[in-house]
Amino acid sequence: MGTLPRGLQQLSFKKICQFYEGKPRFVTLFDTFSHIPIYSAYTFKRSDGSKKVDVPWMYEPQLSTVSDSREMQPFPSENLHKSFEDAQAVLEDYSNSVMFERGQLNPDEHQADIHDKASTYTLTNVVPQVREFNIGPWKDHQHMIRRRLNNYCRGTAYIVTGVTTSGHSIHRHNINRLGIPTYLWSAYCCIDFDHNAPFSERSKFPVFAAHGLNDREDNKVQEMTVQQLEDFLKKVTYVDSSFQIFYANCVALNSAMP
Repeated sequence: MGTLPRGLQQLSFKKICQFYEGKPRFVTLFDTFSHIPIYSAYTFKRSDGSKKVDVPWMYEPQLSTVSDSREMQPFPSENLHKSFEDAQAVLEDYSNSVMFERGQLNPDEHQADIHDKASTYTLTNVVPQVREFNIGPWKDHQHMIRRRLNNYCRGTAYIVTGVTTSGHSIHRHNINRLGIPTYLWSAYCCIDFDHNAPFSERSKFPVFAAHGLNDREDNKVQEMTVQQLEDFLKKVTYVDSSFQIFYANCVALNSAMP
């Protein structure tokens, strides 16, 4: 319904409409203090799950003080980061990290168009993910959601994927550069779904959610209702009591629900 998740208010949070090749692709709430996204909100596109890995990593001119462009840009080859690294991550922040990888909140496998896929390769869409979690339980969860929505969502599916922060950081030159998420979480909304789907899948529509611990161990991704996720996030992070991921909890407005 064109409405952002509510109940997330911090002075360091900036809304970014992620532009690529002249079109808006998705929305990110970005923390300019910890240099990571708090969430990315996107429209799911049916896809075969293929990845577009030949895209250069990009930065966000909208967070730069010297750019008048709103198009994400490839990182410059020269050392010109000083104009924007105060507000966002740069490639060097991840270069010496052995334990963490760049984990996309809006994953390219949830997009189909070549430009939509490419637009996910911006550092404003990634957080430091423990490698074992990124390539294991969280990757498996992304695959499973793609298959579920491919098979049983008839209309448009909206996904919001975000993090909780821990207070721990990746350092570069003894300076805190990247906040390390404690949990990753995700929720989807698909009002128009297949009511003849098996109950095990049908029961997870129109909305469902999950979270997982960003760690080497005990990192199983748990599925739950959106209400359960919202209650969990109210306990462990800085959302306020009005926190709500989807407008009207993704209830179909003025539609005939069986």
